[in-house]
Amino acid sequence: MVELHHLLLERKDNDVTDDRRQGELDEAKGEFKEKAGKITGDRSTEVSGKLDKNKGKLERKIGEAKDTKRREDDRDR
Repeated sequence: MVELHHLLLERKDNDVTDDRRQGELDEAKGEFKEKAGKITGDRSTEVSGKLDKNKGKLERKIGEAKDTKRREDDRDR
């Protein structure tokens, strides 16, 4: 039973890491697309990049919030 609990905690940690990692990736992708759109004058690509960048920021913030919650829960044990 204790092993299962540790596996669940490890999975929970990976989920947080995945949220943050995906957010950082989407932010970088969005930044690139936004700049490419500006350089080429493609407004659609520029706007799509801004959307991706903001989506990434939100995903990263969600990951950070989950991480903070997990640390608080761990302290309460």
